[in-house]
Amino acid sequence: MSVQNLYNVAGRSAEDVLEACERDGIAFLPWFPLGGKGAPRHAALRRIAAAHGATVTQVALSWLLARSPVILPIPGTSSIAHFDENLAAADLVLTDDELAELA
Repeated sequence: MSVQNLYNVAGRSAEDVLEACERDGIAFLPWFPLGGKGAPRHAALRRIAAAHGATVTQVALSWLLARSPVILPIPGTSSIAHFDENLAAADLVLTDDELAELA
């Protein structure tokens, strides 16, 4: 069983649904997990990405993975290179301060 709702760094209107999924052990698939280039926290994503030598996309995915153990982001891709870039986000560890900045 899983739930899919709009959820990303900039769009968290489904926070209550995520909490219910956490409580009941249900997978949560964030729809539009990267939030687009106009996200209000884009500057923070860029700064954190630069500090890690990562991409903004990797930071956004890393934040989702750190946000909850029930989140399963499925970003779209059209190339192996982009797939590999997305996959590398799983190895990116954000600091507590960086997570707080994105909170």
